[in-house]
Order: sequence, then C-alpha cells, then structure tokens
Amino acid sequence: MSGTNILGGQVILPGKATPETAHLHVSGERIEQVGKADPLGERIDADGLIVAPGIIDLGVFATDKPAFRFGGITRAALMPDQSPVHDDPATIRFAGRKGKPDFWVHPLAAATKDLDGQHMAEIALMKDAGALGVATGRRWIADSGVMLRLMRYCAMLDLPLFVHSEDAGLAGNAVATTGLNATLLGLPSASPTVETLAIQRDLALAAESGAHLHFRQVTTSAGLDLIRAAKYKGLGISCGITPAHLFLSDTALTGFRTFARLSPPLRSEEDRLACIAAVADGTIDVIASGHDPRGPEDKRLPFADAAPGMAGAETLLALTLNLVRDGHISMGRLFELLATNPAKILKVNAGAIEIGREADLIFIDPDAPWQVDSDKMAALAGNTPFDKLPVQGRVRKIMKGGKII
Repeated sequence: MSGTNILGGQVILPGKATPETAHLHVSGERIEQVGKADPLGERIDADGLIVAPGIIDLGVFATDKPAFRFGGITRAALMPDQSPVHDDPATIRFAGRKGKPDFWVHPLAAATKDLDGQHMAEIALMKDAGALGVATGRRWIADSGVMLRLMRYCAMLDLPLFVHSEDAGLAGNAVATTGLNATLLGLPSASPTVETLAIQRDLALAAESGAHLHFRQVTTSAGLDLIRAAKYKGLGISCGITPAHLFLSDTALTGFRTFARLSPPLRSEEDRLACIAAVADGTIDVIASGHDPRGPEDKRLPFADAAPGMAGAETLLALTLNLVRDGHISMGRLFELLATNPAKILKVNAGAIEIGREADLIFIDPDAPWQVDSDKMAALAGNTPFDKLPVQGRVRKIMKGGKII
C-alpha cells in the first residue's frame, strides 16, 4: 500500500467530542485508513500533538498564504471584494489558481456587477469557472426584488449565498454600536436593529426562494434569536462569526483604537455573551477569521475615517481554542466550526478525518505559548485588535493533499 503513516497523534474524529489516539494512513491525496498503519509506508511521529482537519476559512478578503500557513488554514473562500471585483468568469478562474497546489482558494462570485447591489452578475458562468458560492460582499443588497431574483437563481444553481447583514439605510455612516461607549467617544453609531432588520428581510426571502443563505456574521442577541427560530422551522440557512465578536465588546474602542474598527462594529458585552452561547448551542455554524489585512494608510486615521477590517488568519486557531479551555465547547465541536461545516457549505471533500477525504491535516501543539504581535505577523498587514495578547496553540506541521508543506 505504501504512502504515509501518521503515528501516535491525538486525532479529531467525526462525531467525537475529544481527540483519540489513532494511527492514520495517507495514500496519494486522500486518507486511506483511520486506525491502521502500513508497515511499508513513510512515518510521521505525531506523539504529543493533536491531528486535526485543516481549517477552511469561510470568507476572507485577501489571499495571504504566509498568514494562512501560520494559522493552519489549508483552504479559504475568497470574498469577491477585490480589485477588480470577482464578477466575471475570468477573475474567478484566476483566483481559483492562486496558491495551488499547497493552498486552495475557493473564490466566491459577486452577486451583482461591481457589487453595486442592482444588476445581477453572470452567476452560472462563474459557477462553471469554479465559483463554489455567491456573495454580496461587504454590502447588504437593499433592493428586495433584486435579492429575491438572486436567491432564486442561487437555489436553481445549488450555490450558497453569503450575505452581509446590515441595513445600510439605517446604519448610515455609523462606525460603532449605539451605547454608552459610542456616546462617550462621540462616534457616529447605529442600533443593533440594523442587523436584525437585514436578517428578517433575508429570512423571509429565503423561505420563499428555497435558497441556502449563509449569514457571514451574526453578532447580536436579537439576530441570533431570529437565526435560531428559522433553523427550528427547518429553513436551510447557516451563519458564522469571527473571534473579534466572541472575545471583544465595544469597550475595545476606548482610546479610538482603529484596529478595533470592524464591520459589523463591536457590540455590547451582553451581545458578546449571547454569541458565545450561540456557539455552544449550535446556532452558529462557522467561526471564520474575517481576514482583511489593512496597512497604515487605512488604519492611521481618525476612527470614523479608518477602514474596517482585521488581520485574523494567524490568530483564528489560538483564540478559538479558548472556547475549549473555558468549557464552552468540545475540541470536536471546535473543528466542526472551523473545518467540517465550512466544507459542507462549500461542498468540498475535506474538513474531516475520514476514509476517502482529502488529506488536509494540521498538527497542533495546543499548549504552546506565544504572543500576538502586530509588528511581527506574517500577514500583509498586522492590524489585529488582539495585539500583545498572550495566547496558546501553535500549528507545528501542515499536510495539504497528502504532502507535508
């Protein structure tokens, strides 16, 4: 049989809450055996390490291979907010070739031409060119007629639609969530209702169209209640969140720290705790990095003028491991959020350690300490709101498609 044996690791297996000691055998690009080794194969000693499926980062804004490697990300769904916008087959085809063979980019097609929210793009042609989903980008499509036609088209093509949930008419030029902190800082703010209104409208249209909507970031208690109720009714939807909205509240804006200028903006402590509860109870399906590296020209500005976004790929794993340490979720559940569920949404043969799956694996030392340092990050820019935070958990080795990289 030959191939590669991975021996002695604590393996994250489907349906298991905690890692189990198991041997793995990889042949070619796929997992050939789980629990068995081939005496003729090469050997990788994984003793003392957790062997997990490679992270699939669902919705990044830059292809940033050094940062993805540091964070154990083996695949990423790339948002269409690029220059030029990914609204035609040529840009989709080009984006899908980036990073191969040791890193796979899965481009998402722009829902509308130039992401203008008005004129539908050639989605079928972009699917043929390799798009695995459609996205509205950083914007909410205000025209309900356009949105309904878009959902019906995505349902017909069996493509998930990634939506941004902020009613732009209500949000205006807000850069913070209405509350004491925004008032003290004198920042333009908007009520969390901007999220709930957007979610309500899109849920109603999803029920009519039968489309699979993925709400890329749901960050408020009221928004999560809507998602929870819709799932209970059997609506085919999913939703995600980033570590920033799990571990930071709007108190992080103190001092006008532009690294904490995000979209959607940071919420209240009550909403933050509701987000953690939603991760624990299964309402939230995906944790993604929201990776959006921004240089000094975008961040060294007055808070209201700074561009939203954070570099998140390198810190995604280390931060989310805190959810396991704090007892909110199991290690198995964590990798459902980071790998298995994203793979299901994109319909790719990865995200789990099972026979026949792509051998995209990461080897983790969960207790290895390090400090987040925006000046030393591998990303194109180190704009992280977690700068100087001590964390634990490092990826020691990555296997992509059966090859160590």
